[in-house]
Formats: sequence, C-alpha cells, structure tokens
Amino acid sequence: MSIPAPIKTPCVKVCVVDGESGLCLGCFRKLKEVAAWASFTDAERETILAELPSRRSLIRPEKLGLV
Repeated sequence: MSIPAPIKTPCVKVCVVDGESGLCLGCFRKLKEVAAWASFTDAERETILAELPSRRSLIRPEKLGLV
C-alpha cells in the first residue's frame, strides 16, 4: 500500500477572508476554493495556483498590511 502524494497548496496558515473581495488574505483563494481544494484535480489546482498572483491586486493594500 503506497502513501498518496501530498496535495500542493498555497495555504500559508493565514485564514482571513476579505469581505470586500471574497479572497483569503493569506493565499488569495476564494472561500469555495479553499473548501473544495482536496476534491479538485491536479489540473484544476494548477489553474487556480496560476491565477493567485494576479488576485492580490483585488485586495486593498492596507488590508494586506494587517496579516
């Protein structure tokens, strides 16, 4: 019996959702994405991971200074 490979995740253990953008201030994922992360395929996770850097701009900079 082999141990499954760990799931790649952008989580940085700062789980605070910004009410304005709907994104986590730590990883920039949507709450639904965080909740369903383990059920996504590798391809779905990679697509979301590729989008995360651009999502940072959707959060007001002063909020990012809080975490």
